[in-house]
Amino acid sequence: MSNPKALAHSSLKSNEPSLQADIPNTTAWKDFMALIKIGIVNSNMITTFTGLWLALFFMNEPFLTNLDTVFFTLAGSALIIAGSCSLNNYIDRDIDHLMERTKTRPTVTGKVDPAKVLALGFLLVIAGLIFLAFTTWTAALIGLFGVVSYVVFYTLMTKRKYVANTIVGSFSGAVPPLIGWAAVDANLSTLAWILFLIMFLWQPPHFYSLAMKRCEEYRAAGVPMLPVVKGFARTKKSIMLWILFLMPTPIFLTSLGMPLVILAIILNVGWLVLGIYGYRLKDDIKWAILMFVYSLNYLTILFVAMVIVTLV
Repeated sequence: MSNPKALAHSSLKSNEPSLQADIPNTTAWKDFMALIKIGIVNSNMITTFTGLWLALFFMNEPFLTNLDTVFFTLAGSALIIAGSCSLNNYIDRDIDHLMERTKTRPTVTGKVDPAKVLALGFLLVIAGLIFLAFTTWTAALIGLFGVVSYVVFYTLMTKRKYVANTIVGSFSGAVPPLIGWAAVDANLSTLAWILFLIMFLWQPPHFYSLAMKRCEEYRAAGVPMLPVVKGFARTKKSIMLWILFLMPTPIFLTSLGMPLVILAIILNVGWLVLGIYGYRLKDDIKWAILMFVYSLNYLTILFVAMVIVTLV
């Protein structure tokens, strides 16, 4: 009779070359960038800077004489976001191999010791909170809320259990402009909260579109994203509903001038029209990709424009 253990060992040995071939040949720096999800860090720097810039503008504080605040705010925000993403990678390493876009992360391939990833995550978060505390305690507390809501409330408590995980995660994603504003003005004006609201409302249609494209990957990983649980038809309706929620937001941006308000209206209506037009495509994945790409451009254009209108 054959020995099952020997057969298993032989099978593993025969598969070693293919397994090794799946591990990307990357540098330590690229692995670090993947661990901290540098794309997420960079995109959040735009909204953090916008909050910071607008606070300086409305407080009549010169930018060049506040470079120390700018540095501590941007560095601190980048560090806590990088740390939170590292902790997310550590927690999700058991399911990331099931998804195409995450299967090559160093926490999955084994190129990085999980214990070191955990330590890195906490170290980056602590360093970031210290940097933010050099601005205002309010900025540091908001940063801490962002970390806890992303790592604990989203990643640990809701991501794998509830279809509302995206909405829970939207709270942490909406925090960066608040951090930027609070670093200058701890009182947080109405406009600061409008920036938070825009970010919060923007995220469900953004991530639901991505979830439609990656639906089968989420299904394989056991993550109850909306299209996995409720299907594409329900997800498309939810995306359109969240875009409708964005429609009134331009009326709260009048302090930035009518050109900005008009631009915000155009961006909102454009997103809605694209969504309605997409129903005629009869290709849900193509529709989702169009909506996802538009959402990226929407956020970048709107927040960059908020800075530009204060310069003219």
